[in-house]
Amino acid sequence: EVQLVESGGGLVQPGGSLRLSCEASGFTFSTYAMYWVREGPGKGREWVSSINRHGNSTSYADSVKGRFTISRDNAKNTLYLQMNSLKPEDTAVYYCAALSAHYWGKGTLVTVSS
Repeated sequence: EVQLVESGGGLVQPGGSLRLSCEASGFTFSTYAMYWVREGPGKGREWVSSINRHGNSTSYADSVKGRFTISRDNAKNTLYLQMNSLKPEDTAVYYCAALSAHYWGKGTLVTVSS
């Protein structure tokens, strides 16, 4: 059974940091590019970041560039998103996904508020 399980979300003050993790199982994680996608309150899903299967090529939405860092550990079948300098507009449910295979996690909620 394919599973993507996100963790690390929570409540943080503006300017704070969080590190999200996504543990993958049931498929060959190392052969897929991986993505972080978020859905804010009253908004549609927004691509945040992506990383190739080797971990040596990354991309970011303009809204998070310079603040977020995506990474992966293929030995641990885990995807990460380090989020720094968080803003209230980063409040969302964050999903990890292997989009080419239509594999999605259930998401983890990040709330940025004072």
